[in-house]
Amino acid sequence: MATRIRLKRIGRKNRPFYRVVVMDSRQRRDGAAIEELGWYNPIAKDKDNNFELKEERILHWLQLGAQPSDITHKLMKRAGIAMKWHLMKQGLDKKAIEKEIQKLDLRKEAQAKEKLETAEKESKKKAKESKKTEEVKEAISKASSEEQVETEKTDEPVEEKAETKEAEERVEGEKVQEESKLEKTEEKTEPVQKEAEQKTKDTKVEEKKKTKVTEDKSTENEKKTEETKEVTITKKSTPKKKSEEKANAKKAESKDKANDDK
Repeated sequence: MATRIRLKRIGRKNRPFYRVVVMDSRQRRDGAAIEELGWYNPIAKDKDNNFELKEERILHWLQLGAQPSDITHKLMKRAGIAMKWHLMKQGLDKKAIEKEIQKLDLRKEAQAKEKLETAEKESKKKAKESKKTEEVKEAISKASSEEQVETEKTDEPVEEKAETKEAEERVEGEKVQEESKLEKTEEKTEPVQKEAEQKTKDTKVEEKKKTKVTEDKSTENEKKTEETKEVTITKKSTPKKKSEEKANAKKAESKDKANDDK
């Protein structure tokens, strides 16, 4: 049976917790384990003490042919078990293995001390630099304050004149800005006014034309009405004249007959 040292997940959602176990390589991840060899908590804040391994039982299973997974191999390195297993493979005795492990422990302690010393030196350097910068800033602020006091004592009227000049320059600048704004507004309004005047002129001309046309039409209509009236009058008068002429002719004929009879 091919055995494997690996992790078995335990814990709720988003809070993982693992057990280091020995199980058959054909089993699923969370299947039945042969033996528990420790635990691993990746969420723990203290990363130096977030796991625990049973050294003797892990070495026993390694001697029997169990193969560790990548994560368990990293944990074994951190615990020093991987180094022991490497020396055991080379055929060293327990005493020699213990000496080598002590050397490794001393190296680790020396490295940790060096790291602490370097960190302390860096912190001291930073503190000294911060103090120097603060002192420089304080000296600059004092010098600037002294210069301001001296200038206020010696150059008070000069400052007043400068302030009056600045005020006058501001007023002149504001006047110039207002004049420029007025000129711009006039430039913008002039073409608009011209266009409006042209439009009014055009409308007046059109109205005059319309009035002339209407007057011409009215005169023509009046002439037509007068002509129609005259025609109607002539038509009415013509039959009366004809009847009168006929009556006169009859009277003349009657007179002529009377004379002939006489």
